[in-house]
Amino acid sequence: MLLYIHGFNSSPLSEKGVVTARFMATHFASETLLQPQIPADIDEAIALLCGLTETAKASGEPLRFIGSSLGGFYATYLAERYGGHAVLINPAVSPQDLFEEFLGPQHNPYTGEDYLVEQHHRDALARYDSQAIANPDRFFVLLQTGDEVLDYRLALNKYHSCRLLIEPGGDHSFVGFEQHLPQIAAFLQLP
Repeated sequence: MLLYIHGFNSSPLSEKGVVTARFMATHFASETLLQPQIPADIDEAIALLCGLTETAKASGEPLRFIGSSLGGFYATYLAERYGGHAVLINPAVSPQDLFEEFLGPQHNPYTGEDYLVEQHHRDALARYDSQAIANPDRFFVLLQTGDEVLDYRLALNKYHSCRLLIEPGGDHSFVGFEQHLPQIAAFLQLP
């Protein structure tokens, strides 16, 4: 199983989601790719992701994750809890510390969903935060220094013992992501 986890106010229809699906269909069509729409509610998101992971694990499938931004936070939690390998793209580090600016009304442009970000969402993020990386060999972290949303140095500090790819410039979307998909597939040990 490869579980692609999109970021905050995003969807599997984001550019990285679409490019990943196309790459998998072309090169690894026999592999299971899951790209769920992640609920805005943190506890619901974790329940969905854990359920998918537990089902795959119970059936003996290798666990593989790609997480972008907030999806990187979720992928970290899953890989630390269940095992497997995770590729993180400009991951959110301790996003509960950033949520002050997101409290209140939100709109997901992909799904059209309007919802509220409330204090309990921030508290939930804190509960699922992997403070330290216990299994650095499970992670490949892609960072671009020009990320205008998240400070890449926070991820560099948290994932310093992991495999890292740091590119100057770029932005939060990770410019040129598709060029790294063969390297990502190799790290995830896709057959």
